[in-house]
Amino acid sequence: MAHPYLEQLQNLVQDARIGGSDVVCKHFFSGAAAYTHGKIFASLTPKGLALKFSDSRCSELLKNDFAEPLQYFDNSPVKRGYVLFPEHTKFESKELEQYFRESMSSATHDAA
Repeated sequence: MAHPYLEQLQNLVQDARIGGSDVVCKHFFSGAAAYTHGKIFASLTPKGLALKFSDSRCSELLKNDFAEPLQYFDNSPVKRGYVLFPEHTKFESKELEQYFRESMSSATHDAA
């Protein structure tokens, strides 16, 4: 079940031109996750594409209609520091690249 999401996430990473030895995609719950320098920055599941951002950036993005709080399961708590994009397929390549790069920076910055 998770295999199509792994392939889709790998394609998104490739389309956004952020691939390289420091970006790895792996199976994750019922989907896939992308890591940079061993830190998760994105996940793709049946709910959509989730990206890691600072709390202030999450708040800013959640004010828009295209972003939602991330909940892995319907009754689970909101995952802080992440935003879900259910309609991520509508992103242009440049927009996706920008979000991925910002998310990668947030993931590595939070780990420091």
